[in-house]
Amino acid sequence: MKNRASTVAALSVVSALLLVSGCASSGRMSDAEKLATYRAAAGEPVNSFSYLGRINGWTPVDDNNIAVWTRPREAWLLTFDGRCEDIDFTPMISLTSQGSRVHAGFDKVMVHNRNALQMPCRIREIRPLDTARIKAAEKAAREEDQAPDSGT
Repeated sequence: MKNRASTVAALSVVSALLLVSGCASSGRMSDAEKLATYRAAAGEPVNSFSYLGRINGWTPVDDNNIAVWTRPREAWLLTFDGRCEDIDFTPMISLTSQGSRVHAGFDKVMVHNRNALQMPCRIREIRPLDTARIKAAEKAAREEDQAPDSGT
């Protein structure tokens, strides 16, 4: 019975857009530091990425960029056509896709706000992210934040 429920749930996710609660994982970096970290870890732009209806996590970088994890070690920096309203405060997002792929210039991040409105943010650019580099930078930021002051 549990396996059947899991299968039904998985099929529902595949047939519909997945809503994901936001998970900020950037330690105590300022917005400028976070943007610099993600840009430094971003590769060359790509036209699209494989998307099987599942987001492992996401981090709003600023009003124009978001990082989306599609697997534990696979993430993408998505840059919007313009400012994406409420991306920093939304409790959940979803992605549009075509043929199991998210395409720059066509697909959108849907921002789901508390009023049940969906605000579309068109994806202008997609860049693969070096997730190991991001995790190392975030870890360093957390350690620096937790380090005792050395000046007495």
